[in-house]
Amino acid sequence: MERKLFLGQYLILVILLLGQLHGYKSCIEKERMGLLDLKKHHLPSNNTNSFFTTWPNDTRSDCCQWEGVKCDRTSGRVIRLSIGFTFYGTSFLNLSLLHPFEEVQILDLSDSVFSGFFDDVEGFRSLRRLRSLEVLDLSTNVFDNSIFPFLNAATSLKALFLGTNSMDGPFPVQELKDLTNLELLDLSDNRFNGSLPIRVLPALKKLKALDLHLNDFSATMELQGKKNLSLFVIRTCLATLSELKDLTNLELLDLSSNKFNGSLPVQEDLSSLRKMKALDLSGNEFSGSLELQGKFAENLKCSIKISGICELKDLRELDLSKNKLIGQFPICLTSLSGLRVLDLSSNQLTGVFSFDILANLSKLKVVKLYSKSKSLKVVSDGSWKPRFQLSVIVLGSCNLENVPHFLLHQKDLRQVDLSGNNISGDFPKWLLENNTKLEVLLIQNNSLTNFQLPKSAHNLIFLDVYMKLANNGFEGNIPPSLGNMKMIELLDISHNSFHGTLPKSFVNGCYSLKILKLSYNKLSGEIFREPANFTDIMVLSMDNNLFTGKIGQGLQNLTDLDTLNMSNNNLTGTIPSWIAGIPYLFALLVSDNLLDGEIPISLFNMSNLGLLDLSANNLSGNIRPYVSSLYGAEFFLHDNHLSGAIPDTLLGNVIILYLRNNWLSGNIPEFINTQNITILLLRGNNLTGHIPHQLCGLRKIHLLDLANNRLNGLIPSCLSNISFTGKENTLYDYDYETGYIPSDVFSTSDLFQDSTTTNNIGIYFKSLLVLDPFSIDFTAGAQTKIEFATKHRYDAYMSGNLMHMVGLDLSGNELIGEIPVELGVLLALRVLNLSHNYLSGVLPESFSGMKSVESLDFSFNRLQGQIPQELTELSNLAVFNVSYNNLSGIIPQGKQFNTFDTRSYLGNPLLCGKPTNRSCEGNKFQDQPECDVKEDQSPIDMESFYWSFAAAYVTILVGLFVSLSFDSPWSRFWFYKVDAFVHRVRNLLW
Repeated sequence: MERKLFLGQYLILVILLLGQLHGYKSCIEKERMGLLDLKKHHLPSNNTNSFFTTWPNDTRSDCCQWEGVKCDRTSGRVIRLSIGFTFYGTSFLNLSLLHPFEEVQILDLSDSVFSGFFDDVEGFRSLRRLRSLEVLDLSTNVFDNSIFPFLNAATSLKALFLGTNSMDGPFPVQELKDLTNLELLDLSDNRFNGSLPIRVLPALKKLKALDLHLNDFSATMELQGKKNLSLFVIRTCLATLSELKDLTNLELLDLSSNKFNGSLPVQEDLSSLRKMKALDLSGNEFSGSLELQGKFAENLKCSIKISGICELKDLRELDLSKNKLIGQFPICLTSLSGLRVLDLSSNQLTGVFSFDILANLSKLKVVKLYSKSKSLKVVSDGSWKPRFQLSVIVLGSCNLENVPHFLLHQKDLRQVDLSGNNISGDFPKWLLENNTKLEVLLIQNNSLTNFQLPKSAHNLIFLDVYMKLANNGFEGNIPPSLGNMKMIELLDISHNSFHGTLPKSFVNGCYSLKILKLSYNKLSGEIFREPANFTDIMVLSMDNNLFTGKIGQGLQNLTDLDTLNMSNNNLTGTIPSWIAGIPYLFALLVSDNLLDGEIPISLFNMSNLGLLDLSANNLSGNIRPYVSSLYGAEFFLHDNHLSGAIPDTLLGNVIILYLRNNWLSGNIPEFINTQNITILLLRGNNLTGHIPHQLCGLRKIHLLDLANNRLNGLIPSCLSNISFTGKENTLYDYDYETGYIPSDVFSTSDLFQDSTTTNNIGIYFKSLLVLDPFSIDFTAGAQTKIEFATKHRYDAYMSGNLMHMVGLDLSGNELIGEIPVELGVLLALRVLNLSHNYLSGVLPESFSGMKSVESLDFSFNRLQGQIPQELTELSNLAVFNVSYNNLSGIIPQGKQFNTFDTRSYLGNPLLCGKPTNRSCEGNKFQDQPECDVKEDQSPIDMESFYWSFAAAYVTILVGLFVSLSFDSPWSRFWFYKVDAFVHRVRNLLW
């Protein structure tokens, strides 16, 4: 009997095991049809989304194997459905389409264009049908508050993601009151505002994680009654915190990037948070002194005492970076024996810091001490051997004179930043030899000289992300051993003194390179005459070297190239047309070379082209029409020999157009679409005709330079409609200076997965141990400059400071008429130059409203009348020039006008007073009534002038004819002279 019972149990076990091995045969038919209904209703018929190719309308197809679908292995019911990013062209989701999936536990509808729900049968109770639903992801849609009544019916929910939508108003208290099982709530990146009455959420007793960052919350945060919160994230919202001490279960507190309007008494409140494991206060306005005794002094914005933080004995991660903290390193932090991450970077720390004091922190993995004050000096005992093994160390601008000796004992380093110090001597190749996991090495802006790499290629192939050696003193040839770095993705050796040609082993070996910066060296030879193996490269900067010859055809196979900079070399020949065949080329810079010939028409047909800089060459020919850009382009074609007219379509498709000093002719085209242009520089050409009124529609312009042409006519008064703000977001703001390189070093920490009851919390909220996506400096990779005349000189403006320059220059033309008084409303204008024209009339008093103006030049015109006293209110005015006009009266004095010398008023003999030597006593112009001045200054009646001139001309001719009709000695003498002249001419002809 016992034997039969054993066999029966064995047989049942085998059957169960076989069932598990074999799995189910197919999904539930009702759910298969439900999936096909979803596909039918929310995917346009003409959409060929490859996601749904695994969703065939075939009864033999198992829907549990379809992409985005996961089924329970026992029941065959759908338990997970991830299909959000596949839906396009819909706005409202019919929730009844989800009813077949009664056992679904995770529903992902993120990254779509849904704006609401509806259910004609169930109404607001629709989601109650999904009785097993625990995780609902609706993030990155356009949902508004109308979905809350539907969500309140999903009472089984444990995690709700509503980030990046269009919700607004106060915190949704009543709308979520029935979600009593909710443990994680994400309302980030919306427009919620007002206070945070969290204490009136007693029903959400299980809530452990709340993310409210990127909203507009303000005033007081009431946290009473939510002691069970284990993770609290509030970033980039205005808030004051007063009752943090009630969150006794809190394990992660992220208050980064706030602007507090109260105090944060850390000693009293945070010291009660005994379970705290991660604290992020970065990116705030904390100030005051970090004393050795270990406390923050009272300050203007917030006051915190570091001793409260030092009592958090379970603290593993502390980030106080990007504040305004001063003083020395707080010693009490060394008592936190479990600390793994310590970030005090981007503060104003001073004094001497020795790594020896961190001897007890055996678990330390990340240390960041970059100081903006440049008064922090980091030292270490040469014989000290630490107990910790770091992964990340940042010691930028810490006055290091040598590479810290204790790094010799570190074997697990993945990111090292020693930039901006005074380190000299040889390149520390032992860092590469000892740390085979090293991914980021930053030692730019030091004084290193001898550049040597490890001899073994094995020690090079693992350096696979980023190495920056810029701005040191390296000399000699580029080491051929660089070619052994097969996996390196970014290499910056710019601003050194490397010379010679590029080694073949380097050009062919570093096939993983994405960014290569060779700028500002002394490298020579031809540029890629033979094909290069940089097949993944996106940014290639070779500017400011000694490269010669033609642009090599080896560049043709760099099909991923995004930015190519070969400026300021000695390149010759023509620009090859095949460059336009590089499919993703966005920025092409070949300025300051010896290139000639015409610009290939193919360059103007590139749909991705965003920046074209061919300036300072010998290029000739016409500018081709350009209409291809998807987002507007920047064209720098100045200082060449380009001729012909400006194409009608050009200005409507660019953001910056720089055509100074060419041979262009004709009129300025009357462009139709000019809304996006921000900088228009046409100085130094042969343009004629009137200033087109279409330029008055330039709503985003902040630099307009039409100087030194032959433009005529009146200055359009509608130019006052131009905003001249210089505040619009434009392409040049991008500046090509930042980017991201993916790497597995940026993986999510599992720090919290063992300390929360909800698995999703540890996955969703990243630990501070996670390295931020590494910010890559592309400086000078595709940087351009703009020159604009101001204050009697040409100033160069580079990207970032360019947006602050706002100017209008119409000088050196043939403009006539009066200066429009309407221009006085250009409040943001910094420079106005109308010199060297034929302008008449008076200086407008309305110009006193230009509160930002720094330079006014009206010299070499025909202006008359007095200088308005109101102009003395221009407190920023540094240059004022009205020389060589017909101005009269007393020169105003006061404020900035006291700083101008006689050069501002030359050629106006009727002006008197300081700074001239002419006395104003007896000056008949100083007391002239205003009405008389206006009468004298009235414009000439040109029609009357022409009629009177014609009448006088006719009268003289008639009088001469009548006088010759009478016989007199005078008439006989006249006819004798005429007859003698005719006879002499006849003799010459015959």
